[in-house]
Amino acid sequence: MELNQAVIALSALAQESRLEVFRLLVRLGPEGLPAGQIAEKLKIPPATLSFHLKELSHAGLVESRKEGRSVIYAINVKGINCLMGFLTEDCCQGRPELCAPGSCDQPEKKQTKKPQSQRKVAKK
Repeated sequence: MELNQAVIALSALAQESRLEVFRLLVRLGPEGLPAGQIAEKLKIPPATLSFHLKELSHAGLVESRKEGRSVIYAINVKGINCLMGFLTEDCCQGRPELCAPGSCDQPEKKQTKKPQSQRKVAKK
């Protein structure tokens, strides 16, 4: 990915509604969702959503396909992978494992212990 394309992609994500749309579509995967359902789920007016989807598509992060009378929007896996590769290609002086997802400064989720009655007991 070229620097200019990375700037376009990052600029597209640097807006609250577009980031919400992107994160929703990432959760859904390649199956995607019709524009109307995206608008309902995120409570974004259809005309506004159309603008945001156009920006994400132009950035190479989202793609659309026609199914019957609906337009389905889904993540563009290649576009996302290219952006992630661009962002981490020179990571940490050749130690890309330091750039692995989940290594941000957010507190770790505590695992809750299952009650004794739900634990599996190893048989000897």
